Amino acid sequence: MTIPTIQFNFLEPVGLQERTRLKKFLVNLFKKEGKRLGELQYIFCSDDYLLEINRQYLNHDYYTDIITFDLSDRGQLVNAEIYISVDRVRENAREYGNSIRNEFHRVIFHGALHLCGYKDKKPAQQKEMREMEEKYLGLWARST
Repeated sequence: MTIPTIQFNFLEPVGLQERTRLKKFLVNLFKKEGKRLGELQYIFCSDDYLLEINRQYLNHDYYTDIITFDLSDRGQLVNAEIYISVDRVRENAREYGNSIRNEFHRVIFHGALHLCGYKDKKPAQQKEMREMEEKYLGLWARST
């Protein structure tokens, strides 16, 4: 049996605390969602870095807080890279009145939920994604 690997990589500084506990929580999130996790890389970067990825790989010319690349082979373990803009997360926290810490967790869970099959293009999908984010934010808060 493969032991899941989750790594946090910082191209920009982030005060992400309790990383070991967060990794265990993410492994459990995948289990709860019925997915088998192989390797997951989170890359925390700048707005400009993520904008370049957005342009190069997705042909989108706008800032975003997260891009998730599912590198999994069909029917195999989940293997992915998740890029998170530190600048965007901080700005969104201010805009929506959330703590920066809470907003980072929301985006971290958001990327994992995409890998579990949740979408967010249509309004109904967005609603379901927000509900799932809230569910896991609540579970995270209660797990302390």
